[in-house]
Amino acid sequence: MSTLQVPAGDVRLEAEISEPDGAVRGVVVFAHGSGSGRHSPRNQEVAAALTRRGFAALLFDLLTPGEEIEDLRTSQPRFNVPLLAGRLSRVVAWVRSGELAGRPVGLFGASTGAAAALVAAANSPGDVGAVVSRGGRPDLAAHALGSVRAPTLLIVGGCDTEVLALNEQSLARMDPKAGHGLAVVPDAGHLFEEPGALREVARLTMEWFCSNLLE
Repeated sequence: MSTLQVPAGDVRLEAEISEPDGAVRGVVVFAHGSGSGRHSPRNQEVAAALTRRGFAALLFDLLTPGEEIEDLRTSQPRFNVPLLAGRLSRVVAWVRSGELAGRPVGLFGASTGAAAALVAAANSPGDVGAVVSRGGRPDLAAHALGSVRAPTLLIVGGCDTEVLALNEQSLARMDPKAGHGLAVVPDAGHLFEEPGALREVARLTMEWFCSNLLE
């Protein structure tokens, strides 16, 4: 795992990237959820699983340290989806122009980060090959859902009933020709803390990226 700073417009964001021992097959950029960051243990676990399958995984903080302080006080920056999506798009552009240029790029978003990932995918269809949302809030990207062309998998816990309903409604607004899907992890809650739940998220994620990003 290497630490670095990635440019995102007028700010530079703290990031970590892990690469497989062999050839890099693709790159997955992670967008963390509300109140979280690049050190999210759930995202770290999924990233490690992807690295074992030949993907490079880039995890970065969507907010600057100053914005994180404001977020703790007001909770507003975490829900500023246009801001988060813009930064994510710039980080994707940075990946595509750097040492990993030429590899297909996928996005993995959690909670509000999933909304940012969907907006970024809609705004930059040529840059994003596939998307996975874990316990995401795609409803916060409602205006962009119909424009998402990258095959998207929405993963939701079976016990996370409110978020599941929001994901079902959002999927109905997306273009079925793009090959989007919804996967429900039985008996799992919003954070997938139940035994085996996050392992199932990692399995579904790997299968989705292997099928839709590499082929």
